[in-house]
Amino acid sequence: MAGPTTARRGGEKNAKSKSSRSSKTSKSSRTALPPSRPRRPGGGPRAGRPGGSRPLGRPPRRRTLLLWGALAVMVGAGAWWALYGSTWLRVTHVDVSGNSVLTAGEIREVAKVPLGDPLVSVDTDAIGERLRTRLRRIGAVDVVRSWPHGIGLKVTERQPKALLERGGKFIEIDGAGVRFATVDHPLRGVPRLVMDVPDDSPSARRFGTARLEGAAVHVLTSLPGSARKDTLAVRVRSYDAITVELTGGRAVIWGSSERGEEKGRTLAALLRAAGGAKRFDVSAPGAPAVSGS
Repeated sequence: MAGPTTARRGGEKNAKSKSSRSSKTSKSSRTALPPSRPRRPGGGPRAGRPGGSRPLGRPPRRRTLLLWGALAVMVGAGAWWALYGSTWLRVTHVDVSGNSVLTAGEIREVAKVPLGDPLVSVDTDAIGERLRTRLRRIGAVDVVRSWPHGIGLKVTERQPKALLERGGKFIEIDGAGVRFATVDHPLRGVPRLVMDVPDDSPSARRFGTARLEGAAVHVLTSLPGSARKDTLAVRVRSYDAITVELTGGRAVIWGSSERGEEKGRTLAALLRAAGGAKRFDVSAPGAPAVSGS
């Protein structure tokens, strides 16, 4: 049976064990807690920030937005006045370039550029449309604003590829088959277009005059350079019976305007191989023929 001494020792041992566990728990708790921040004198919020929300002296966000908005309105109003209300940016002159047959005065008269109007309000598309519609010689035009006071008109005139004689005058036709001008005297070096197609012929009824003229012009543009410079006329009897007349009494039987590139290459080869011939048939470019000498 245990005596008093043994009981005291057991109690002391249990007390030491509890004390050790309590000490470890206390150390663990101290380790887990974050270090406390030093408090400012007085224990209040940070100095200089009323209520701890924003620094003193900074204007409210709404006031800043109002100021920027007012500035944007002022800038916009100034820009509008400079473009539309002031006399600084108004049309005072029209510059014309690219023309060779038409005069600058003719072009300005048809363009009708509103002098004195604000430059920004000029309708450049409408000016270009007027020029292309009323002056058929103009194939393309670029209308630009030339700040601060000008409008620029850069025109591209159509070039005649064939001349069609009617009533002692000559109608100029461009590479797209468009009739764009009538002149009193033929332009030197431009081939004649001879239409030998009766009005009641099947070709005339089926294709129409405009398409037949376009086919003839397509033949002219398909000729190789060695033949183009010697071309006097292109004669149309039907859609598939087109003949090219060259200098020196030579003739080229072309047929229809189809396969023009291939026919052009074949004709160039024939002219190199049999330049002294009088008749060249490329209507079937895979089986060409020459005759005469």
